[in-house]
Amino acid sequence: MHLAILTFDGFNELDSFVALGVLNRVKKPDWRVSICCPTETVTSMNGVTISAQSRIDSVETADAVLVGSGIKTRDVANDASIMSRLKLDPSRQLIGAQCSGTLLLAKLGLLSGVPACTDLTTKPWVQEAGLEVLNQPFFAKGNVATAGGCFSAPYLAAWFIARLHGFEAARDALHYVAPVGDKESYVERAMGNVELYL
Repeated sequence: MHLAILTFDGFNELDSFVALGVLNRVKKPDWRVSICCPTETVTSMNGVTISAQSRIDSVETADAVLVGSGIKTRDVANDASIMSRLKLDPSRQLIGAQCSGTLLLAKLGLLSGVPACTDLTTKPWVQEAGLEVLNQPFFAKGNVATAGGCFSAPYLAAWFIARLHGFEAARDALHYVAPVGDKESYVERAMGNVELYL
């Protein structure tokens, strides 16, 4: 089971790393989560350079793909050499996008007729792509989910875990990362946003 977190140059650390951390709370031998990039290294919006754990061509065979966001997403959306390599198929994959990653799903035609969530900066671009943008942190229909706001990364991660490993596994992963003294209320709030779409 491979979950690829698509991460581009100018990426938002909170989106990619928080999702990576929550998804890796699942400790199963067949469970692999990777930071997936178009190049060997990418540099974040705040100057953190990381090495790719998998390359963009592996998204075609991944069981699940989370499209992260960043300050260069509009450039990615207009780069045919990258977009042509994003062979995503919601009939056999779980696909999620966070913040400006939603723009990439829109450009790929994966959100046709479906409302979406995104961050406030990306909202007008997603609307220009013809989508209704919801004023909520998470939405899913079928095998495609979108989330808006940096701290919605755990919601996307919980959705992936719940779909692939069960509701309790998702609750356990969120409980682990939730702030001490706020664990129960945090998990209830997060799962309350996700379970409507499970």
